[in-house]
Amino acid sequence: QVQLVESGGGLVQAGGSLRLSCVASGRIFSSYAMGWFRQAPGKEREFVAVISGSGSSRMYAESLKGRFTISRDNAKNTVYLQMNSLKPEDTAVYYCAAGPILLRLRLGDMEYRGEGTLVTVSS
Repeated sequence: QVQLVESGGGLVQAGGSLRLSCVASGRIFSSYAMGWFRQAPGKEREFVAVISGSGSSRMYAESLKGRFTISRDNAKNTVYLQMNSLKPEDTAVYYCAAGPILLRLRLGDMEYRGEGTLVTVSS
């Protein structure tokens, strides 16, 4: 069984930055694509970014390109989401997810998902 545990959320002012982390248990980490999704209150879940097992391929939501960066450290079983120039509309619960196929994960087909970490951006 794989567990994903997110951290790094919190309250930040607009224009600020946060880095989210997601630590994965289990031995499948380096062979799985990892990603971040978010869900704002009253809204549907939204794709943020995904990264391949090797880290060589990354995909982002078009609206977030240039502000958010996904990365991973397979030696630490950790995936990161660096968020810069945060806006109030970035307020959401951010979820870490894992799946064996990058493009399917991009579409929300996740095999594992964490409990989420709340990011609140004040204006």
